[in-house]
Amino acid sequence: MSIFDVLALFGGLALFLFGMNVMGDGLTRAAGGKMERILEKLTSTPIKGVLLGAAVTAVIQSSSATTVMVVGFVNSGIMKLRQAVGIIMGANIGTTVTSWILSLSGIQGDSIWIQMLKPSSFSPILAVIGIAFLMFSKNEKKHDIGMIFLGFTILMYGMDAMSGAVAPLADVPEFANVLLMFSNPVLGMIVGTLFTAIIQSSSASVGILQALCMTGAVTYGTALPIIMGQNIGTCVTALLSSIGAKKNAKRAAFVHLYFNLIGTILFMIVFYSINAFVNFGVLQDMATPAGIAVIHSIFNILTTIVLLPFGKGLEKLATLTIREKEEPVEEIAELVPLKHLDARFLEQPAFAVTQSMDVMNQMAGYSAEALYDSLELMKDYSDEKWQRVEALEDIVDKYEDELGTYLAKVSGKELAEEDSKRVSNGLHCIGDLERISDHALAIAEIYAKMHKEEMVFSDKAMAELNLYSNAVYEIMSMTCKALNEDDMKIAKRIEPLEEVINGLNATIKKQHIKRLQKGKCTIELGIALENLLNNYERVADHCSNVAASLLQVKTDSFDTHEYLNRVKQESNVEFQAMYSMYKEKYSL
Repeated sequence: MSIFDVLALFGGLALFLFGMNVMGDGLTRAAGGKMERILEKLTSTPIKGVLLGAAVTAVIQSSSATTVMVVGFVNSGIMKLRQAVGIIMGANIGTTVTSWILSLSGIQGDSIWIQMLKPSSFSPILAVIGIAFLMFSKNEKKHDIGMIFLGFTILMYGMDAMSGAVAPLADVPEFANVLLMFSNPVLGMIVGTLFTAIIQSSSASVGILQALCMTGAVTYGTALPIIMGQNIGTCVTALLSSIGAKKNAKRAAFVHLYFNLIGTILFMIVFYSINAFVNFGVLQDMATPAGIAVIHSIFNILTTIVLLPFGKGLEKLATLTIREKEEPVEEIAELVPLKHLDARFLEQPAFAVTQSMDVMNQMAGYSAEALYDSLELMKDYSDEKWQRVEALEDIVDKYEDELGTYLAKVSGKELAEEDSKRVSNGLHCIGDLERISDHALAIAEIYAKMHKEEMVFSDKAMAELNLYSNAVYEIMSMTCKALNEDDMKIAKRIEPLEEVINGLNATIKKQHIKRLQKGKCTIELGIALENLLNNYERVADHCSNVAASLLQVKTDSFDTHEYLNRVKQESNVEFQAMYSMYKEKYSL
């Protein structure tokens, strides 16, 4: 090989790996986190786990990514270790899809239809469609499809470049001698393991082996042990991701390792034992890309069939390997959802966004609970309820800190436009939700002080406060529902109610001044009422901000005040109708 052939080889390898990365990212973004959600929810039986693991890996084109996700699920408590076993097995089957796609490059025939099946024939068409989608379409899904097509094209051009660069090696005796060394099962397996561990992708290493087959110098006897080693090498990614994780997450990574290690050893022992007596002549035949794909698939399918009944054994073996018992930690139930913000999910940004939104909904629920409890103190005071409000406010503070940090990390990833908007919305909303819990605590403190000093509002003031509390309760309830269900119809109802609450606030203050002037209310009670009214109104303002953030995502607007003013002007009829309805409902 000349220096230019060597450069072409490395250039082809670079294109191949880049194309695989681009295609994988495009597939992941097109899936939009749905595949991971399916994994999270539908793994009740081992067989289901295998099928789902295979399907998800076939879509996102990376068994390593699937396994890392599973480690994250186990680490965050979303999934049990026994559920992870089937998915890990299925991921090994799903990753063989790539080798079948790459094997198309070895198709031979003069028919135009057979020629059209070759990637070198249809890749240019995909490239044209892909670049057209990227340059001329504003649709996010078409952009993702364009990235998939372009990634596949780059991958195949890289494959062709590697195949062309290594073609002269067929006539180099030294190359044949090196390959002959790899036909030693143990040495070939070690080489396959190390190479795959370095590039951290069994799909890519199998593809490179398929490219070498184009030289006509690679026999099945050489390829077979290398393929076996590639399955072991792909475990490195999951093992690395488990560093610093909890014990069960580490065990999930070891399940992946033991599955591939035991499967490879069993396959090698059985195959080469039979070969010692039968002497398979096919081992001396020259390997083809399609043949490599067949071996890759048969090995992973057979290994899964053999080891699936022993899934509990693999789980036990991993448990024996990671023996240390975790110190029992007394967990606060409300903080458990924060575990779902696992750093491993950041490698699948769409899923990380979905997890963040789920956690934000939990946060909204705790803010609402704090508010509802504080409002109830007006009629039914208890120290337990007051302490619960205080505890919830502290919990919501922790949510804001951890969720804000996680969303900031997610925002640094390459996100689809819709996901980017959701992250921006989340960063806006968590501040408002935290402030609502602050106001809930302030309300509770006022009622606690009144209870301690035996201060009681007049019947008139209590009736007004009761009506006001009902309005605040409703606006908070609607805000949580709009967030949880992503319901824009409900979100549009919040601002009219907030306007009514502003008017109610002003009216109650006027009534209070009249009572002060007539001597029907003390200064101390007046100060308490004034503080309560201000906190009630601020809660409604923050609910309005959350609703505005939700609606802004749909309208590409980022100035809350400008947006709210525009809503009142442009949707005047709809806005006024809802405003009139709430004004009548909460009329003094």
